[in-house]
Amino acid sequence: MTPANPAPAVVYYGDDFTGATDTLGTAARAGLRALLFLETPDAARLERAGPLDVLGIAGAARAMTPEAMQAELAPVAALFRSLGARVLHYKTCSTFDSAPHIGSIGAAVRALRGAVAQPWTAIVGGQPNLGRHCLFGNLFAAAGAGGEVFRIDRHPTMSRHPVTPMHEADLRLHLAGQGLADVRSIPFTIASKGADALGEALQGTLHPPAPAKPAEAVLFDVADAAQLEAIGQVLWAEALRDTLLAVGPSSVIDALATALDTRSHALTTQPVTPATGPVLVLAGSLSPVTARQVAAASSFDIVWLDAPKLARHDSPTLERHAQDIAQALALGHNVLACTRPPEQAAPAPDVDAQALARAGGELLVRVLARTPLRRVGVAGGDTSSHGVQALDAWGLSYVADMGAGASLCRVHSDDARLDGMEIMLKGGQMGTEDVFERLVHGAS
Repeated sequence: MTPANPAPAVVYYGDDFTGATDTLGTAARAGLRALLFLETPDAARLERAGPLDVLGIAGAARAMTPEAMQAELAPVAALFRSLGARVLHYKTCSTFDSAPHIGSIGAAVRALRGAVAQPWTAIVGGQPNLGRHCLFGNLFAAAGAGGEVFRIDRHPTMSRHPVTPMHEADLRLHLAGQGLADVRSIPFTIASKGADALGEALQGTLHPPAPAKPAEAVLFDVADAAQLEAIGQVLWAEALRDTLLAVGPSSVIDALATALDTRSHALTTQPVTPATGPVLVLAGSLSPVTARQVAAASSFDIVWLDAPKLARHDSPTLERHAQDIAQALALGHNVLACTRPPEQAAPAPDVDAQALARAGGELLVRVLARTPLRRVGVAGGDTSSHGVQALDAWGLSYVADMGAGASLCRVHSDDARLDGMEIMLKGGQMGTEDVFERLVHGAS
């Protein structure tokens, strides 16, 4: 980074903000020095950050076209090359939801592969702590924290995702549709035998006898957390030989943390302290998990947003909602602003999800301009991405674990009204049922 700041071990790019904060929390809880930048940092920001083991960049690539992803990821590749880090991690959603035309993981690999020396890409296919499991190349996911586990193409939410529905459970076939035609799989049964057996299997995949060709990408099954240590040891050994591109959810960092010798402090778990003032939560997610969390939020005044008008950027509606929410917060009330009432079983057909997410970001900025807050929450991957991008902030650091893939973070900003504000970003499938209540009252 600089003569005073040695190179981080890992640079990661989160393809949405909620996932990026989950990875930030994973690194911090593993005892690694980690900071999440909201755009590719310059030399001055890097100097200000100090020494880091894990440097994150939050983005919104999962909502972009392949052409936009190329432009988005080019500075990330350049930064990685300049820093001297060993692993470049493209952080995907743990459900791998993506498509050839939007959020393409294949497009991300093509944009980043030239930044590393290794000719192959590692793909880690599960995140057990979130109920994501990859067995013989096929992805399974729980429906909410502790919920029933479904094959991803039969998952009640992800198979019907409004933007990137998952219609194929075999990640090799799913990624082949995005241009990664040669993905080989190493089953969890080998990883369960330990790092030596896994390393031997990997070398056989990367250097097969003629006339077979080496794999361009290797998918590592993850059935349970026990396999992550072996995967991490094998990947870090490869990265020490030559820089490596790794694709997958926060379990990539979870795995590597077991092999890194750069831990900067003892493992700590901080409780979520009670909020010191009124809390605002913006719920842009339309998932059943978020709907249950809204129903359990007894400490909030609920404001039902006019989603169709917001998506059309109707200025009077945006201003009216901002004024109403700010007034309630000024009176000391916690406010939960939601885009869909519980009796509406499906999103309105005339609502553009991306436009609604952008409107949510603008609404958040307008409310905070009227009533500065010390703690906020945002539910929904796209809503979180656009919400944080709309703020005048440059970074996030980890504060505490909110449970089930949701982290409480501290905002770093040159604006004194925002600097130090705590923000929870969570995907639609993430968080415990009482996560909004925990944001108000705290939790051990």
